[in-house]
Amino acid sequence: MNYTVINHDLTVCNIKITGVSVSSVFLVGDTNTISMASAFDTPPESLIIGPTVQIEQ
Repeated sequence: MNYTVINHDLTVCNIKITGVSVSSVFLVGDTNTISMASAFDTPPESLIIGPTVQIEQ
């Protein structure tokens, strides 16, 4: 399969994200490098780790 991609100007004024999943990546435009970071604002003693939920395919 052959296809052609033509990138034009892209302007994004506002993005509202209301939630994230266990692992999320949100991309706008071209990306050469993705750097991962983590932020956790709940005290460690209140973290409860339970069984993982299986995702249907």
